[in-house]
Amino acid sequence: MGAKQSRSFSREELSQVSVSQGRRTPGRDDHPSLSSAAERIRKNTTTHFGYSTLSMSMRGLDQMPAELWELRELEKLNLSLNYLCALPPAVGTLDNLVILNLWGNNLTCLPPEIGLLKKLRVLFAYRNHLSEVPEELGSCTRLEVLSLANNKITGLPGSLAAMRNLTKLNLSHNRMAHIPTCVYSMKGLVFLHLACNRLENIADQIQDLVNLKILIVEGNSIHVLPKTLCFLDTLELLNVDFNDLQSVPVEMYQLSRLGKLACHPMDKGLHIVHNPLLKPIQEVLQGGLSALYNYLKPG
Repeated sequence: MGAKQSRSFSREELSQVSVSQGRRTPGRDDHPSLSSAAERIRKNTTTHFGYSTLSMSMRGLDQMPAELWELRELEKLNLSLNYLCALPPAVGTLDNLVILNLWGNNLTCLPPEIGLLKKLRVLFAYRNHLSEVPEELGSCTRLEVLSLANNKITGLPGSLAAMRNLTKLNLSHNRMAHIPTCVYSMKGLVFLHLACNRLENIADQIQDLVNLKILIVEGNSIHVLPKTLCFLDTLELLNVDFNDLQSVPVEMYQLSRLGKLACHPMDKGLHIVHNPLLKPIQEVLQGGLSALYNYLKPG
């Protein structure tokens, strides 16, 4: 089925909607005007892969028209690449949202009411100015994809441990000194991106992420890899480049799915050579991953 086409949604139109209440005749009933303004926005929705979709991306907006929050049927909402500094509590009224795209704004926080979006499966909030995440986000237990990259976040609330359906979590380019404890409870994770934080270690609980295929922790200050990391036999990509590693756990040979030493950032395999590795590990690695594994295997 093809997507329903619609005309572009201009900044001028949104501005007219936002100020429409100021042009009303005194004494008129508010409700018809609000419904009319909301209807003007509704005309710009499309049906995309069966979802009721609205994009307000790249409109130069620092706030959204209040009437937007009346469109409770919306399932996909794109507010990316604007100048939003805050989301109003009214965002919680859009309780049919499945995908919410907020990336590339100036958001300093997310409202607690975001926890009312019980059907939410994808949340993009990267490239903002977030320093924390509300505890109520943990109520969005259907989330499958969460990106909070490129913010100023130092930790996550424990309530996010309830996100058992999460498969992809991107926390890269933040200010975390340790992996948040709640992450180790996200048993469904397949992809975990923590590059360019301030990590100094990985806790033994990493072994609890039994479905993990991709782990990226490059660009931190990790000194030692826990041996429990080597129990994750599903790992296909492990990027620990640009850390402070001098050696590797002797159990690393158990990570048989890594397959090779990798160079390009998202290549499958083990990314490790850009570390201050000591001899003999440094020399052994010149023979590739198989040489390292043969060296580490007992007997």
